[in-house]
Amino acid sequence: MISDISPICLCSYFERTPLSFFTCNSVSHPDVPRAAGNLNFVLPMTYCRSLPFLILLMLLSFQILLTAHEDPSYKDIQVGVILDMDSWVGKVVYSCITMAISDFYRTNPHYTTRITFTTRDTKGEPLLVLSTALDLLENTEVQAIIGPESTAEARFLEVLGDKANVPILSFSTTPFSNQNHNLLQIADDETTQFKGIAAMVESFKAKNVIVICEDTENGREMATYMAREFQEKNIHVTYTSLISTCASKEQVSEELHKLQTMQAMVVVMHTPASLTTGIFSKAKELGMMDEGYMWIITSKTTNFLDSMDAEAIKSMQGAVGFRSYFPASRKLHNFVSKWRKEHFALDPFMEYKEVDSNGIWAYDAVYALAMAIEKVHTTLIGMSSSIRASLLDEMLRVKFHGLGGEFKLMNGRTITKAMEVVNVIGKGGRRVGFWMMANGAEFVKEIGKQNSTSNHGLESMIWPGGSTATFPKRRILETNGNKKLRILVPDFGTFPSLLQLTVDPKTNISGVSGFCGDVFNAAFIALDCGVGVEIIPYPYKDGMNYNDLINKIYLKEYDAVIGDITITANRSVYVDFTLPFSDLGTGTIARNAKKNMWIFLDPLSADLWITSGCFFLFLGFVIWFIEHRINEEFQGSAGQQIGTTLWFAFSTLVYAHREKLQSNLSRFVVTVWVFVVLVLTSSYTATLSSVLTVQQIGMHQISIGFLGVSFGGAAFNNLNFGGAKIENLYTPEAYAKALTSGSVDAIIDEILYIKTVLAMYPASDFSLIATASTTNGFGFAFQKGSALAGEMSTEIAKMREDGTLKALEDKWLKLQSALMPKDFSSPSPKILNLYGFRGLFLISGVTMAFALLVSMVRIVREKFHVKVQMQIWSRLLRRSFDIHAQDSDAESTV
Repeated sequence: MISDISPICLCSYFERTPLSFFTCNSVSHPDVPRAAGNLNFVLPMTYCRSLPFLILLMLLSFQILLTAHEDPSYKDIQVGVILDMDSWVGKVVYSCITMAISDFYRTNPHYTTRITFTTRDTKGEPLLVLSTALDLLENTEVQAIIGPESTAEARFLEVLGDKANVPILSFSTTPFSNQNHNLLQIADDETTQFKGIAAMVESFKAKNVIVICEDTENGREMATYMAREFQEKNIHVTYTSLISTCASKEQVSEELHKLQTMQAMVVVMHTPASLTTGIFSKAKELGMMDEGYMWIITSKTTNFLDSMDAEAIKSMQGAVGFRSYFPASRKLHNFVSKWRKEHFALDPFMEYKEVDSNGIWAYDAVYALAMAIEKVHTTLIGMSSSIRASLLDEMLRVKFHGLGGEFKLMNGRTITKAMEVVNVIGKGGRRVGFWMMANGAEFVKEIGKQNSTSNHGLESMIWPGGSTATFPKRRILETNGNKKLRILVPDFGTFPSLLQLTVDPKTNISGVSGFCGDVFNAAFIALDCGVGVEIIPYPYKDGMNYNDLINKIYLKEYDAVIGDITITANRSVYVDFTLPFSDLGTGTIARNAKKNMWIFLDPLSADLWITSGCFFLFLGFVIWFIEHRINEEFQGSAGQQIGTTLWFAFSTLVYAHREKLQSNLSRFVVTVWVFVVLVLTSSYTATLSSVLTVQQIGMHQISIGFLGVSFGGAAFNNLNFGGAKIENLYTPEAYAKALTSGSVDAIIDEILYIKTVLAMYPASDFSLIATASTTNGFGFAFQKGSALAGEMSTEIAKMREDGTLKALEDKWLKLQSALMPKDFSSPSPKILNLYGFRGLFLISGVTMAFALLVSMVRIVREKFHVKVQMQIWSRLLRRSFDIHAQDSDAESTV
């Protein structure tokens, strides 16, 4: 019936219907979409042959329209739309909003509310957003605002929405703080893909990337987000390039020239589609879309891939990107087909473009808004309160299956479960897999199917230049067009067998040889990266060391430095080292001890030998002096007494004396002397053992030498030298001279330096007597973030496994005349002297002298006592003789 036809639906159909439609004889009954704000209408006619009948129908329809307008059965709800109507995004969003209103109310004709849009054009000026929003709130009293599409414009409305308490449905893909609850993000959060990009780069085993962002506040913020994700994967951001959308072609070209000098193989670009196409166009001109480059683009570009022209797609061939994923459905298919018909019906000659993600998000957002408005209006019937206060809460409760899949807002944002990974090939993007955020953050080839482990869950990708390798080798190009690596080589001439510069007499081109040079040449040739090498000598100057070369690489004056460069933690902060290609740690070289038939005399000094002998003789004399008067074993002829005395004295050296001592004084002397002999023999034995075997040299009170231009004490921090004297040495000849002359007792240096000296001199002269794991060996240094550091490390590891490194070491460091003995003899240790034992000899000497003195006193006393007794007896006898004589005289007298 005619009354069932809405005048609002009739209007849009009338706009698209030519006037000749009403003069036809017959027409079909078309679908009549709904749109607000028009007064025209059209009636279906089967046979319009009489003008009066036509006029009657038109009058009747106008009457129905006027009646419906005067007493509508629904309530209009004003909603503001803020878009840049001159941009493609604005046009797509507006057309999708219109279609969404028409489709929604055709499906739900019983709803008591109708959304009426009031549109404001920002003309691409973010500052106009705020003024237009204020106009909508004050003059139109809108209950919600849709738009704008850019992040800069959305930030202007962030504060306004909170103060006006009006829901704002933003198409910005940048996450906002949750402080403003009225700002609803209906587009996918663009930061969710950064974790997937980092995972993809990690799967390529790349250690560094270049990031290109728009030179805006949002661009710098996104660069920080990406750097954080790369850092979690231990991927270094070599350089962050910020390019303005207003940058000229010359400025873009200059920035790309700068990127060419860097050694990063992966470029991640997060820029608007308009800027992306300009960058790719210039990159193609500069050869940066050839084999060896890997370009990854974000949804900021790939979401509009189907809307780009053929020339832009052609310049992007081989790039891989992430874009928003919309599950295929009949509803989405019908919408796209209808959008194409209506869009191209307006201008058949317009370049073919597809509806983008913003249009789908806008369609679903309008559906959600219409549902929320109807729910709030139904709840608030008879109440005078505004629906603004409840509309936001209701929007957060809305849940339905729309064009883009399940629509649901959580914390004011849409939930992104998956993103599509596409490879720009041919005329558009070829799907190679999905990045699943909801399934443990992984790549899959098909959603809902078991993932394949091949190629990290993605289909094979074709990179720029047609390469299908997961990690294609990159040409490292210089700005001057000279495709060569600038390699710095120390021209110090200290150890030619390790590193020496060579010059081709025909081409006059510098090269390197020696062990380090050959290792570099072999690894670089095996790498086959299609890049030439320019060897640049770095001559020695006074006070220079290898840290100066590291600084040159850090300042990006050269690409790498090769040679006998020690890997240290401090240097690794400024450059990237390869795996070590030499032995780890330091070694100690010392002069071998002289071998002779009198080596047993070396442990004791001459004065100690003489003093010890004298004390043995003195001991024998003291014991004989005490014992020979009372001990029969020390009596006899003079020769027998001398033999017994000497035997007893020297037998105490091995505790083999068998003579029994009678005097306690003798026993006391022997006891003290045996202790002295014990200390003396033990010291002699230990010293002699150290002379005849390998000795670990102590680092106290000795002289130590090391290479003066090497690691400059980096390894010495882990060694305790005490008060040792340290000397700088610069050549193998200086090492040998210092050791031979005795100016240094030992030399501590990298093991490879020690091996070089040992290879140049007979094995009988010097020996490697000790090693210590205090350094990380030699490595080649590259600029921070250089991909070549990792690739060269891989080749060095292969060379170590297949024996190439061992063969090169034997070539340059193996002694040709004689092999190094397995058992090394040690240098002569410090001998024992009298000064160290003077205390023992003092005690023993005092003991012997005391015993001798006591014995002499005893003898004197004994002799004195005998003499007195003799005198008494003599007097007694004399007196007795006198008495006897007197008696005889008396008898004779008688």
